Formats: sequence, structure tokens, C-alpha cells
Amino acid sequence: MTKRVFIIHGWGGSPDGGWMPWLKEELEKKGFEVIAPQMPNTDYPKIDEWVGFLIKKVNEPDENTYFIGYSIGCQTILRYLEKLPKDKKISGALFVAGWFNLKPAAMEDKEDVEISKPWIETPIDYSKILEHTKNFTAIFSDNDPDVPIEDAELFKEKLGAKIIIQHNKGHFRGEDGIIELPVILEQLLKITG
Repeated sequence: MTKRVFIIHGWGGSPDGGWMPWLKEELEKKGFEVIAPQMPNTDYPKIDEWVGFLIKKVNEPDENTYFIGYSIGCQTILRYLEKLPKDKKISGALFVAGWFNLKPAAMEDKEDVEISKPWIETPIDYSKILEHTKNFTAIFSDNDPDVPIEDAELFKEKLGAKIIIQHNKGHFRGEDGIIELPVILEQLLKITG
């Protein structure tokens, strides 16, 4: 069975941004089927719209299905897993710059507050997520201007995620100079065996 990897970009982004094209190419070289969809309405991401879109894209998840999320894409994956039927299992998920909270600098604009508020305030049922996989890795940067480093502890506490802290990677954007991200490739290869 071919291993499928879904790469979910962030708010205002695209699958062509930053390190995602590099990762897609590297995984394809190793025989993975990589699906990196353009998420809908990317400048105004809404939970139901993004999760509904992901449900349709994935179709039938199975134990050869893996997810990689970036920023708000991480929450999209978690909320997707929360909605899966109880009997569906995936093999794992990796998160880059995932968040449950945002730093004040990321919330300077009234529109950003309106967009992020539902993502921050709508509860997530972690016990439902853990029915589908217990294999999580979360990667953070120690100088991320948007994501509080304390959110790493939440990923560990709520999901039992393996936490990796990278130095001086900002929010892992192309604008931060991050066009390759070897750590995410290494970690995915570890969990895919």
C-alpha cells in the first residue's frame, strides 16, 4: 500500500509557499503519494470550511495516511481527526508552528482577531483525536513572533506529542528564509518506518 501524506498549509498561504514544495518533492522521491491542497478562502480561514474541505480531500483515511500541518493547518488536522468515525485510524501527524494561542503581535489587526477567535475559543476534544492515532510530533521555533513557545507544552500534555524546538526559525516561513526543513522530513521518515 502506498503511504499518503497530506500537507496542509497555513492561513494566507498556499502549498507553494516556504518549505512545502521542497518537502513534497523529497517525499515523492521516496515513493510517498503527497497531496498538498490549496485550502479554500485562505485569507479568511473558517473551521467548518477548512475541515469540510479536508474531509473531502482525504476521503478514506487509513493506517497508510499521514498528515503534516503548518500553523493553522495543524488545528485543521486536529479538528479533522476529532470528526472522524471512531473506527478510522491514521498513522500519525506532524505539526510545524502549530498553535492554540497567539502572541499579541499576531493579533494587532482587528480582522486577525476576528479570524483567529473561533480557532482559539472553539474547544477541541483531544480524547476523540487520540482514538485515531497517538503518534504526534510538534516542531516549534524559539523565536516565533506569532506562536507562544508555551503552546509546545499543550501539544505534549493534550496529545502526548514529541516536541522539537528549533532555533531562530521564526514562524518557519519562506520570508524567514525557511525553504527547506530537514527536521520535518527526518521525523516523518522515523514514524513511517
